[in-house]
Amino acid sequence: MSEWPDISGRIEGQVHKLPVRVYYEDTDFSGIVYHANYLRFAERGRSDFLRLAGVHHTDLFDTEDPVAFAIHRMEMDFRQPARIDDRLEVHTVYVRASGARIKAEQSIWRLGPDSKPVDELWRAKVFAAVLDKEGRPRRLPAAVKEALAPYIGRA
Repeated sequence: MSEWPDISGRIEGQVHKLPVRVYYEDTDFSGIVYHANYLRFAERGRSDFLRLAGVHHTDLFDTEDPVAFAIHRMEMDFRQPARIDDRLEVHTVYVRASGARIKAEQSIWRLGPDSKPVDELWRAKVFAAVLDKEGRPRRLPAAVKEALAPYIGRA
């Protein structure tokens, strides 16, 4: 059975790119994407990047020494609105993965007719902590650090 990499997007160099279509459920009464949904799109981008890099959330928590990621800070800018039926692309770059912290930079772009990004709609810096099952900070597992090493950088 083959994997479906298109569902999880793709990694180009150090940038993960995840296509997203804006549906009615993503919008407010005016047809503009509700602000909280950008966070949902971004979460999918971060999770699918990790998945393609070989890091699976369920595997991290299903070990003798379980860990999870928790967002502890985000800085974001809403630059332009996305609208119903827009084709978007979530770009994710993992900038740092050390100690008990991970930093990612993300942006969401509207795609043009040629499927190339044309308008940056949203951008964020995302800071996550690595936690044990009691919620205490924990060092990033070596396997996760190794899996992310080839992708750490700035686009």
